[in-house]
Amino acid sequence: MTEGQPRTLGELKQSGYKVSTVKEEMRRNLIDRIRSGRPLFDGIYGYEDTVVPQLENAILSGQDIIFLGERGQAKSRMIRALTGLLDDAIPVIAGSELNENPFEPITHASRMRIAQEGDNLEIDWIGRDKRYGEKLATPDITIADLIGEVDPIKVAEGRYLSDELTIHYGLIARTNRGIFCINELPDLAERIQVGLLNIMEERDVQIRGYRIRMPLDVVVVASANPEDYTNRGRIITPLKDRYGAQIRTHYPKNVEHEIDIMEQESSVFDDTDYKVSVPAYMKEIVAEITRLARRSPDVNQRSGVSVRASIADYESLLANALRRAIRLGESDVVPRISDLPYVIPTISGKVEFETVEDGKEEQIIEKLIQSAVIAVFNRNFNVVDLEEIVTRFKAGLATEVSDTMPSDRYVAMMKSVDGLARAVAKLEPGENPALIASATEFVLEGLHLNKRLNKDRVAGKTQYRG
Repeated sequence: MTEGQPRTLGELKQSGYKVSTVKEEMRRNLIDRIRSGRPLFDGIYGYEDTVVPQLENAILSGQDIIFLGERGQAKSRMIRALTGLLDDAIPVIAGSELNENPFEPITHASRMRIAQEGDNLEIDWIGRDKRYGEKLATPDITIADLIGEVDPIKVAEGRYLSDELTIHYGLIARTNRGIFCINELPDLAERIQVGLLNIMEERDVQIRGYRIRMPLDVVVVASANPEDYTNRGRIITPLKDRYGAQIRTHYPKNVEHEIDIMEQESSVFDDTDYKVSVPAYMKEIVAEITRLARRSPDVNQRSGVSVRASIADYESLLANALRRAIRLGESDVVPRISDLPYVIPTISGKVEFETVEDGKEEQIIEKLIQSAVIAVFNRNFNVVDLEEIVTRFKAGLATEVSDTMPSDRYVAMMKSVDGLARAVAKLEPGENPALIASATEFVLEGLHLNKRLNKDRVAGKTQYRG
């Protein structure tokens, strides 16, 4: 409670404060955001022209919402961010289990308190962080968890079963005047889904055969994965009908948005003195691996390939670059093409493969990595412009690279191969040996994948030759 806010029902009346419903609050605050040009979400990329307009329309219409999409599409994050559209603080009856409106209490206990205390009734103010509830749908959830149950202890104290004071309220009821989210709604047993029907429409519930009128003010939002409709459960038609808007989410539609998410969500540690620099082409390669996996016939597309795959791959790539810098005593951490095999263990746990022979999964991932490298390389270079390098290798030159080779050896290599320095300069590594090493590997691997150089792997090292 901040200084100057009403502390009793009488003071609240004198202040002229008017209580709005949750949907009115969200609508009013959304209108203010749109007028001021502020974004609906911070840190969510790629939905500006697709998901966000649909969501804004749903909020302006006062509709309950289902977010439908594959894993890793920021459904839960968007739902939690909706609390930003709630007021900073609202008044509630002090001690109320259900955040009750002081002007319109919904429980018998609060009505009795108002009758006894009148304008002296104590008021609390709760922030938006206390007005959000969330539950992951699992088969063992009961009506008692969501709505409520008769409390046997209160019955033992002498109250009648038909007495409203014997009820222990569930999560949805306790999120009165707020936003409640049910994640993975199809996993909720159908008999429990039936119990939500009246909560969302008629606003009354039945607990143990005792019917009570409970005009809850709750925005009920849900998330669901399309795969769940057939594999694990479904949303019953009457419940689906009560949701006003079904908003389809999607994976990032371009590499730039995928990279933005990777950089924002990857783990950052401040416990080292190493300087981390990631060339743009290495970020693009990591993002491209995931994007190619989403189109690969060898990957189960019904399960989807989450953005978490890009994030985890990016973290693994940086980890191996850091490990190299530590062992070689270098201060700059820059990932190279030779670090890419270390993303294989990471992405293997992030995708589900279609029926393939045992041991083929790694080959599929290696093919995805190669396809990503050549796609990014061809966006940066025209192979015809690199013929001087190819000619030098055809004359008998062979050179080795590896993820454990010191960066200064790449500088010497670059200077010894005709045309290589010009190609590397196009990637703007400056005078930094670690960035030069990364750029050199990228050029050589791109020429190999374009069938201009041969490549052999011997004893943990890679040799390029004509």
